[in-house]
Formats: sequence, C-alpha cells, structure tokens
Amino acid sequence: MLVPLYEAVYERLEVGTGTRLLALGCGSGLALLIARARGATVTGVDTDSDRLGLARERMDGSPTARLVDGGPGEAGPVHPGYNLITAFQPIGCGTGDAEDLELALKDAVGLAERRSLVVLTGWGPPERCATSGVLRVAGERRRPAHRDALEDIAARAGLNPDGSGRVACPFGYADVDSAVRGLMSTGLYDAAVRERDHAQVEKEIAEALHDHRRPDGTVWMPNVFRYLIARTP
Repeated sequence: MLVPLYEAVYERLEVGTGTRLLALGCGSGLALLIARARGATVTGVDTDSDRLGLARERMDGSPTARLVDGGPGEAGPVHPGYNLITAFQPIGCGTGDAEDLELALKDAVGLAERRSLVVLTGWGPPERCATSGVLRVAGERRRPAHRDALEDIAARAGLNPDGSGRVACPFGYADVDSAVRGLMSTGLYDAAVRERDHAQVEKEIAEALHDHRRPDGTVWMPNVFRYLIARTP
C-alpha cells in the first residue's frame, strides 16, 4: 500500500549499492525487498513475529538481508555502521505512536555512522486520507499528527532535519474482501480483534469500506503521506 512512498524516498536518497539500511518496524519486509533490489544491504527489526516470518519468506535467505525479532538494540552494533535508518510505519494512527517512534530512533541513532540519513513518516491531514474513517474500526480515534510532528520527534531524538516531502499513496483493492484482508494484515486492528471478535471486526471494516466501493466493485481510497529526512549528529 505504501510502495509509492518507499520508491519516492529511495529515489530521492539514491538508495543503492553502498547503502546499509536499518528499517524500524519493517513488518512483512516489502520496503526491504525494494531496497535490496536497488543494491542495498538491509536489516529489518520488528516485534511482530508473524510479519517477520513473511519478511523472511520475501528475503529468501539473501546474504544481503538480515531480520531481527526485537527493537533496534538487537540489530547492532555493526561495523561499518548503518548509513540509512527508515521508519516507514506512519505516525498519526494511534495513541502513543509518536512516543514509540521517538524511543526507537534514540536506540537506533547509536548504530549509525555520523551524518547518516534518517526517514520518518506520518499520515497526511484526515481530509486528504480516505482511509481515516475505516481506521476508526480499530477502536481508537485517529489523532492527526500536527504539522510539525515529525520535526518535533526528530529534534527530541537528537536528529537534524534535512528535507521533507509528500507522496500520494492510494489504497486500491480488487474487491471488499481483498480490502478487508489487506487492512487486517497491517496489524492496526489487532487490539480490536483481542477486545471483540475477529469476524466482527472484519464485518465492521467491510461496512466502513462501503463509501469507497466503486461501481465495478473495486475499492479505492486516496491518501497522502508526509516524510521527513533528517541526519544523525
């Protein structure tokens, strides 16, 4: 779903051979796969074992990819250090996500070379993100990140801003069932499933998708994401 964001960032930063990437919250590894295809050496960390399992399948034993079950502290130290850190899990989707990102960045900075690049991401304004309403099913009202939220996190983590951008990332699915499966796979609804029932959460998501269904049965939700480029000290 966020492929346009990954590609825009990698293109702007000229990710390729010589890039030593540490991905925070790497999930199922799609962003890592794209970076590896560009020639980067990649390390991904995540606390979700199921998604890491999917990432391992995608990496298929590649010698230029490493996956770590845990936080940034478990990914190092390495020599030479990382020269790119990415946090592609956008803030602005749940309570505490900004604080969690700040802590992860503080742990990761010490594993990187001086003046290394760091990328933070966040959801755009609710009025430009059609998925906002569907995310309410997760049980938490989405708290839109304020305009300078990424800059504030970077500052608290000891990083120096060095550019920013916005990328359109529409979420498109062949049908409602595909959309429900795709959204459930993000992990954003895990808490709702624990509190309620898996089938009930799927039903509520399907109902929330009604307004985004097109005449041909496909589901289309335009979204905008913002990214900040920063550097380590």
